[in-house]
Amino acid sequence: MTLSLTGIIIAAATFLIIGIFHPVVVKTEYYFGTRAWWVFLVAGLGACAAALFITNVILSSVAGVVGASCLWSVSELFTQKKRVEKGWFPMNPRRKNEYKPADKG
Repeated sequence: MTLSLTGIIIAAATFLIIGIFHPVVVKTEYYFGTRAWWVFLVAGLGACAAALFITNVILSSVAGVVGASCLWSVSELFTQKKRVEKGWFPMNPRRKNEYKPADKG
């Protein structure tokens, strides 16, 4: 019997990539605010484009997952700003003027 580890490798890589992107988005919003959204967009489009040309299934899948995670991070960056405004995450005191106060209702 021969086992194929391809699916497990892709699943593990996906799990790690998604796990890594959460703190990356949190730290990016803290230090740079939402101004860095375009970096995630360009990186995401580049990684997705690269996935189209990579012939190795595992590497192509990983590039696609990185690309999708980058593209999703564009939205998450703006959502993270709202979480900070609600007080769920710490606000960078150097950028206080970029946040709206949370509604008290």
